[in-house]
This record gives sequence, C-alpha cells and structure tokens, in this order.
Amino acid sequence: MTTDSAPSGRREDGKAQISAVAMELFLARGYDNVTVEAVAAEAGVSRRTVFRYFPSKGELPFPDHAERRSMMEKMFADLGSDPIEDVFEVTEAVLRDFLKHPELVLSRYALTRQIPLLAEREILEHEKYVAITRRHLSTHLEVSTPSFVPQAVAALIDGVHRSALSNWIRSGGTSDAIAELLEGFAWIRDRLGSSGLGSTAPRLLVLPDNPRVRRALRDLAEVSEEPVAGHGELE
Repeated sequence: MTTDSAPSGRREDGKAQISAVAMELFLARGYDNVTVEAVAAEAGVSRRTVFRYFPSKGELPFPDHAERRSMMEKMFADLGSDPIEDVFEVTEAVLRDFLKHPELVLSRYALTRQIPLLAEREILEHEKYVAITRRHLSTHLEVSTPSFVPQAVAALIDGVHRSALSNWIRSGGTSDAIAELLEGFAWIRDRLGSSGLGSTAPRLLVLPDNPRVRRALRDLAEVSEEPVAGHGELE
C-alpha cells in the first residue's frame, strides 16, 4: 500500500495502478455500477488510499494530468530564448510522458467514448495544456507580435500533437506518434520560417551569387564610402 511518505515515482505508479484498475472495472461493469469501494478492493488498497489520490470517483480516469502540467510549467520556466522551439520541446516531452503508460491512454480513450461526462472532462483537461502553451508564447514572443499569434500558433502545434496522439490511439498503440509529431513540427517550421516569429537571432538576407548582384553590391559599397551631405569633410 502506498503512503504519503513514499517517493514520488512510487506514488505516481500507485495512482496509475489504481486508475488502471478503475477503468478496467468501468469498462467491464459500466461506470455507474462501480463504486470507489469496489475499485479499492480490486486494487488491493484501502478506500482511504483511493481518496488520497483521487478526490472523487470522476477523477479516477485522470491520474496523470496534474503532474504532467506541472512538468510543463517547470520546463517552460527554464526556457524562453525561442518561444516556438520551446513549445516544440515541451510538447514532445508531454507526448513521451503520455506514452509511458500506453494501457492507461488506450483504456481512457475507450472509456471516454462510452461516457460523455468523462469525454467532456478530458476535453477540459486538454485545454489546460493548451492554455499553458499559449501563456508561454504570449509572455515570450516579441511585444510587437499581433495579439492573435500566440493563440493561433498554440492551436497549430496542438493540432499536430492531437493528430499524432489520435492516430496512435486508433492504431492500438502501434503507430510512431513521436515521428509523426516531429514531422508536424518540421511542417510548422517551414511555414513559420519566413515570419521570424520566436527567434531572437538577427535576421539574415541571403542574396543569389551572380554577376548582376555582385555589381550592385560593389556600387553600394562605393556609395557608402562617399561623404554624406552635412557629414563629410569641411571644404
């Protein structure tokens, strides 16, 4: 039996185990027919232990969201040089963390398809992730960035994340969700690349190397060496 003094890793494993047992019972017997006492008995823990981890029965399918969002906050606190790349990095970490317990993700998906109330709760939980991302972008993108950009970029990155995770779920956990996510990030980079969003590095102008361009550059160099009216040598 887990206790409050147990290491955090063991406590997380305990939560995941209780949640997995609960969802198995919900799927087998129906959500309304399963009590917290039944979950505790099946998991081999006390009713008190279940409520230590989960304030209510409705929380049982969601053992991991709060800890994962805390992980996001901590990661973002150490980042900020390139806000969009920050979001890519944190989003990948979130997906990898999701996939550490594949049976939990698959069971929850099956359960939320059956129970509309839990499906709504899952949507609300997901929106909290997007809000953290949007807040990071709003805080760290340049002040001159249009106000709609943080929300638009956060939604775009979230769409790629949702697609990768949804395809993984529909495949029964056999698709390569991380590879699909990274492919999506590359697609976003390609489309945002010319905007300069997120980058604090100087913007470079790349010119073709041909005789006409070289001649124009020589002319510019010569003009730059001529005295400017009011700033040249006194006659």
